[in-house]
Amino acid sequence: MTSPRIAILGAGANGGSIGVDLHRAGLDVTLIEQWPEHVRAIRDKGLTVNTPEGSTTTTGMRALDICQVATLREKFDVVLMLMKAYDSTWAAHLIEPYLATDGLLVGVQNGMTHEAVRAVVGAERSLGCVIEISSTMYEPGVIDRHSGQNRSWFAVGSEGPESVDREKDASALLAHSGAVEIVDDIVSAKWMKLVSNATTLVTTASLGLTMMGAESTPGMREVMVGSGNEALRAAIANGAQITPIFGLTAEAVKDPATVVETLLDTLYGGFILPNTTTTILQDWNKHRHSEVNDINGHVVRASAAKGLAAPINAAVVELAHAIETGQVEPGLEHLGTLRTAGGFGPLSG
Repeated sequence: MTSPRIAILGAGANGGSIGVDLHRAGLDVTLIEQWPEHVRAIRDKGLTVNTPEGSTTTTGMRALDICQVATLREKFDVVLMLMKAYDSTWAAHLIEPYLATDGLLVGVQNGMTHEAVRAVVGAERSLGCVIEISSTMYEPGVIDRHSGQNRSWFAVGSEGPESVDREKDASALLAHSGAVEIVDDIVSAKWMKLVSNATTLVTTASLGLTMMGAESTPGMREVMVGSGNEALRAAIANGAQITPIFGLTAEAVKDPATVVETLLDTLYGGFILPNTTTTILQDWNKHRHSEVNDINGHVVRASAAKGLAAPINAAVVELAHAIETGQVEPGLEHLGTLRTAGGFGPLSG
């Protein structure tokens, strides 16, 4: 059987590290990336991935600048899209002409991007995916992957009958990068990951700390759990089922009152390291726009649509926008603002 042609659309920290895993497995992989210096470094020197277990440099990988997509003559059998959530629609339109008629586009992303992908390429050529992998990249051609293959996790699933039985194709590829589960209700699984992200990503970044450093700050866990519980209420109100992710069992998440803390403790216990920072803080350190509107902002909008309030998430969004427009910097002084939004009392002492 001929090896499928695979494209990684968005070959940054996470996409690049997955691409390396697939290339080292002997698969036909093309990296497509919008940072020209990163593409040039991959071509000239290879792609270095540093993990807690060691460092490897992989050469000979095909890497294209995003502007070169228009020069492609072949079509891809599978595209793993690891673009930012807010780039999903235009990125799907960009790659759609180069996706085989019976090809598959998998949105390996945060946020509820499955709808955008499906709208562009069709339900029969798309799958939803939940991703839990932690990587950073500040230098072209060099990725620091905090969660190696033994600490990375994915879930894939079809939204309807059009792409049922195609999950195994995506699962077989992502299994080279971590543990993979095929789920029956990918929309609910995406919601559960959004709950986890609303708990941790922007909240911890707003303090300018690592994930562990923020969570251990007195008074912060209360804010994080409160933000996650608002997201969980929005998920349930919008028809999502409480679904186990991160390898948990259904028994572990059967009590809605403890779901958020279970997800938080599982994430911190098995998937991150002491120096792990969120993708949000990495974006801010690079003076880039973050995915806050697709995470906490989605919670606020989904809550409002059902007549629910989400004051912590609303405060997180407002603070993130102030950081991104240069009005304030991430810092511990914002903890009080977030606690006030959640109706929590002042810290003692």
